[in-house]
Amino acid sequence: MAKVLLEDIKRRFNNVTAIEEISFEIPDGEFWVLVGPSGCGKSTILRTIAGLETATSGNLFIGDRLVNNIPARARDVAMVFQNYALYPHMTVAENIAFGLKMRKINPKIIQERVVNVARSLSLDHLLDRKPKQLSGGQQQRVALGRAIAREPQVFLLDEPLSNLDAQLRDDTRAELKQLHQQLGITTIYVTHDQVEAMTLADKIVVLSGGRIQQIGEPQAIYARPANQMVATFLGNPPMNILPAIYKNDGFDVNGQLLEIPVFMRENLQLRQGQSVDLGIRPEHISINNDSISTENSGLLVEVKLVEPLGRETLIRVSLPNSSVLLNVQLGGNIRLHPGDRLALQLDLNQLFVFDPKTGERILPHN
Repeated sequence: MAKVLLEDIKRRFNNVTAIEEISFEIPDGEFWVLVGPSGCGKSTILRTIAGLETATSGNLFIGDRLVNNIPARARDVAMVFQNYALYPHMTVAENIAFGLKMRKINPKIIQERVVNVARSLSLDHLLDRKPKQLSGGQQQRVALGRAIAREPQVFLLDEPLSNLDAQLRDDTRAELKQLHQQLGITTIYVTHDQVEAMTLADKIVVLSGGRIQQIGEPQAIYARPANQMVATFLGNPPMNILPAIYKNDGFDVNGQLLEIPVFMRENLQLRQGQSVDLGIRPEHISINNDSISTENSGLLVEVKLVEPLGRETLIRVSLPNSSVLLNVQLGGNIRLHPGDRLALQLDLNQLFVFDPKTGERILPHN
């Protein structure tokens, strides 16, 4: 096991910049997740760590060793890809043992590792089967087992669950977390799925456009996103963004005034008439059942879509005469229909203010 350190890593393909000025350090034994939209550079970073890509500039350390010019086979890392890359003519046991045999490990040690790894992944009853006789989840566990058997310093996973169905993905995700707790191998995991990132990671690296947007613990990033991109990417449903204008000690949202609390006014440094983007998460919006009036802390809206999900109901609403839509997360026993008009109450203590030009967070300050 080992720490992983990236110092100002850049990767360019001709005139295209894939990653720019990437720097972070993953402590020994931690599970970090690189997350972001397609094309943000997360897989390029992983492949650079693995030695499958060469950094244009910058330094990469695994443990205390500078590995810039060390080939992939000598970096002591194991990588699991999106496609399982199992050998169809080999059994489960032979697939798990393949990397060890290529390294000419003692056959007795190979046998012990195969048995131990198979047991930890609940594959011990499948050792004589071939990949075509396995389910997708079982094949993925074989691919994991082949990597684990090598006992690498670093474990790299490139969207390993994306080919699984929803239930199997949830089950395998839980198995991965338990496996990491058992093995304690430094793990770097790439995904575009923010649910996987939130549930698996010790820390998340949020990427966009080849640059780091924010690094932190999942709940800390969710509670205090650095900018609008992070705020809308993490969270399901995503954070609502409302264009507004600051005036009269409040925010004008499509002609409706949100009168903001005194404590918030004291921290704002906005000029009258300044445009801002307001952010509020769906779970921080409720229905004002007392009155059709929003009392300057909410908005009048019309229901467009209702999605009952059992213990909760998601609704999509629109502001009058506007294309702006909001997602609202309510209790499961609510009964609403498209066309219903509602007065929504916003929890202004949970309101975010962003600069619409840069996307940076203006409020809260910390």
